[in-house]
Amino acid sequence: MSTVQTLRTILFYLLLSSSACIWSVISMFVAPFLPFRARYRFVNQAWCAWAIWLAKVLVGIRYEISGLENIPQKPCVILAKHQSTWETFFLSALFEPMTQVLKRELLYVPFFGWAMAMLRPIAIDRDNPKAALKQLASKGHERLEQGVWVLIFPEGTRIPPGQIGKFSRGGAALAVNANLPVLPIAHNAGEFWPKEGWAKYPGTVQVVIGPAMYAEGTGPRAIAELNDRAFAWVSQAQREIGHLPPEITPVESVEVA
Repeated sequence: MSTVQTLRTILFYLLLSSSACIWSVISMFVAPFLPFRARYRFVNQAWCAWAIWLAKVLVGIRYEISGLENIPQKPCVILAKHQSTWETFFLSALFEPMTQVLKRELLYVPFFGWAMAMLRPIAIDRDNPKAALKQLASKGHERLEQGVWVLIFPEGTRIPPGQIGKFSRGGAALAVNANLPVLPIAHNAGEFWPKEGWAKYPGTVQVVIGPAMYAEGTGPRAIAELNDRAFAWVSQAQREIGHLPPEITPVESVEVA
C-alpha cells in the first residue's frame, strides 16, 4: 500500500470511529422518541450510508450493483456472502428497516451498543449454538412478521476471497417457517476491504442480487433444498465476478449465523 493510501486509510479510520461515537451519543437522545422505521433510518441507515461514502471518497472503494429488480416488495430473509465489514454497512444502508444477527455482548458497549439495542437486533449467545439457533428462529420470525428484513450471513463468519464457507440452514429454515423467500447476494468486497489487517485498497466492489427463492414444500427436506439452491447461486455468482475458482471445496463454518 502506497504512502498516500496509508494516510488516506488512517484518516478514514479516524473519521469513521469518531463519527460512530458522536452519532451513537446523539442517537441515544433522539432515537427513543422516533417510531421504529424512522429510528432505523436515523440511527443505522444514515450512518452506514456515510461510512460507504467515506470509504469511496477517502480510500477509493466504489461499488456497482446489479439485480435491484430482484428485491421483493415484502421484506424477507437475506442470505449474503460474508467477506468484510463493507457489506454490513452497505446492506444496512440499502435495506430498511433491517435486523441482523450479532453477539449479545456488543449490546453492552457504551453508547454504540446501546444505540444498536434500539434497532431490534437478533442478539445471540455464540457460546451456545443450540440456544443461538432457537433465538434466531424465534426472534427472526418475529422480526419478519413486523415487516423487517433479516440479514443472515450463512457462512457464519468472514471468509477470505477465493473461498466460500458452507451455508448453515438457519436462514433457510427461518424463511420456510415464515413462508417467505430468501434473497441471495454475492459480492467481492473482501478484495478491497480484507478480513485481516487494517489496509484498504481502491477498487470497485461488484454486488449481485439474485432472484428471490421460495422453498418447494415445507419441513427439513425443503429447508435443505432451499439452502443448497441459495448456496449454488451464490457460488456461481462468485465465479462469474471472477472471485471463486471453478472447483473449490467449501470451508467449514465456525460460528452460528
